[in-house]
Amino acid sequence: MYTRLSYLGVTMVLWSRPRPYRRMMLCLWLLILALSVATLMDILFWDKLQTPPSSPRRLDQPVRSGPAEFEVILDSRDRAKPDPDFGLTPLSSLQEDQLLFVPLNQMRNSPFSPLSTERSREVISNAKRESAARVPRTPGYTGRPVRVQLDGLKSDMDESFLHKYGFNEVVSERIPLRRGLPENRDPACLEERFSESLPSATVVICFHDEAWSTLLRTVHSVLDTAPKEHLQEVLLVDDLSQHGHLKSVLSEYVSRLKGVRLIRSMRRLGVAGCRSLGAARAAGEVLVFMDSHCECHSGWLQPLLERVAQDRTRVVSPIIDIIDWQTFQYNATQWPHRGVFDWRLDFYWETLSLQKHQDSPVEPIQSPALAGTVLAIDRHFFQSVGGYDPGMLLWGAEHTEISIRVWSCGGSMEVIPCSRVAHLGHHHPHFLLPDQDVMQKNKIRIAEIWLEAYRKIYYRRDTLAHFIRQSESPNITERVTLKKSLGCRNFHWFLTNIYPELHVPQDRPSLSGELYNVGTGYCADYPRGQGQEGVAMSIAPCSGNGNQHCELNSFGEVRWGPFARLCFDALVEKVVLTPCLPNQPPPNKPQWRIIKLTGQVVYLPKQRCLEAVKDKGGDQTDMGDQHRGATQTGLFLRPCAHHPRQQWHFEQLVVP
Repeated sequence: MYTRLSYLGVTMVLWSRPRPYRRMMLCLWLLILALSVATLMDILFWDKLQTPPSSPRRLDQPVRSGPAEFEVILDSRDRAKPDPDFGLTPLSSLQEDQLLFVPLNQMRNSPFSPLSTERSREVISNAKRESAARVPRTPGYTGRPVRVQLDGLKSDMDESFLHKYGFNEVVSERIPLRRGLPENRDPACLEERFSESLPSATVVICFHDEAWSTLLRTVHSVLDTAPKEHLQEVLLVDDLSQHGHLKSVLSEYVSRLKGVRLIRSMRRLGVAGCRSLGAARAAGEVLVFMDSHCECHSGWLQPLLERVAQDRTRVVSPIIDIIDWQTFQYNATQWPHRGVFDWRLDFYWETLSLQKHQDSPVEPIQSPALAGTVLAIDRHFFQSVGGYDPGMLLWGAEHTEISIRVWSCGGSMEVIPCSRVAHLGHHHPHFLLPDQDVMQKNKIRIAEIWLEAYRKIYYRRDTLAHFIRQSESPNITERVTLKKSLGCRNFHWFLTNIYPELHVPQDRPSLSGELYNVGTGYCADYPRGQGQEGVAMSIAPCSGNGNQHCELNSFGEVRWGPFARLCFDALVEKVVLTPCLPNQPPPNKPQWRIIKLTGQVVYLPKQRCLEAVKDKGGDQTDMGDQHRGATQTGLFLRPCAHHPRQQWHFEQLVVP
């Protein structure tokens, strides 16, 4: 006998057996059916269960699909909480902003030119929509850009964009993404020949909310001017940008550029951290760190690689030309020059005497410091010397720190005259750091780690840093340990051998600080601007921040400012600043002396006293008719008299 059993459309025929046997067979078939259904479900949904779209990848885990020229790196550290230092909320996922991959064969044969201004106008409209965090994928995407229009016409100087980017973005949009720069190298540079076995280079370009036009102009400038046999890759590092045009649209754009990769950080790293991330992912032998608003001259890369190849501990920089932030006009920088810093740890380019270097216009010049604008360094030396200090916040002074460290720990730094890169400089004054204490905190790290006993000089000239240091101490244990392990020399060695031109102030008690005038209630002041000479001294409200610091030293000099290179001198009756004469004996120098009993500052060569004049000379009734009606404000030499405008004293703001 047979028994027919149907279940879920499956018919089973069983031999008639005793009831217990039939029940056992039924359970067996049901078990087999359940296992089959479970297996089918597992096959269909296994991938989604294992890799949900919102799960972040580890820092060292690249996206494996798509063209080899691109990868997205996600840093999941601190993903669930905002950054405590800056109050920034990290993105929870970049799923919507990952690369819109173009098929490899289509990408190679696409007639699309990434260099046109028209394409820039099509994509840049995303920057006008601050709230647009994502750009949707277009159904049936064919690899060609979608045409969009700019939102109306804008004036040539839109203040909103000046505050947003720090430069005139309207003008930047109107010029091509590719433009040639005039030749400004010495003719001897064109005759130079370089080794055929130069090391490969990775150009690391970090950016945070950079304008579309300046970022892409930088990328294309590198691609157009760097020889393909030496340029390993251009590595774009997105430091948690929030602007919409730097998300999917940038990913799509970069996918079409051969030799360009884009990686993204899931938290705000700042310049030091962002460049360190790029260095860790770079494939080239030499790292070339470059700002995201630069334009390169032809032949800029080979001279840098040649110098690094000759000495792997050498760090080099091109001549940095200037692109005006208002007009985008190119301005060549005068050669020779080098990078220096003052006692406030502010960086400057210093023009050197042409007479000393006119016989060798193409010879590199050693530089006490280099700007971070463009910096080439051997990748292994960069890592061995400690990379960028991870304790540096956002941006500011990280280039000064690594300059001191390279020199102190066995390396050297040079400016290469046959290499030129233009940089968008002199940003709009309203474009400021989000936190004004950030720069001081970075400088405090430098002072505490590297300046040793000389840090007192720094704190006397940056009073804000002094008070920050009193309230909190930086954690520098790891960097001090690194300094010892590398056998780095002290700062006295640096001043003696690398930067002897930096005058070491005496800062004697009651003879240094702000020079305060009793009669006017103002302090001696000097028009802002580095390198001005022969400019008349002025008076202004006392700043209390160290900018008006000066000292009367034992040689009878009144030295001014954080460089302490300019001294009080007299031009007829006006008091002006002129370069101090370090190699001259004291009798040939301007001689000043303060009479502590009366507070008078006497100019010994003329036996006259320093007087403050404010607003048409103020009340001149006690000083004689000859000065009545004066219309100038500033410091003058006048016959000595007991009057409050000739009464001075030094106010030492801090005593570290």
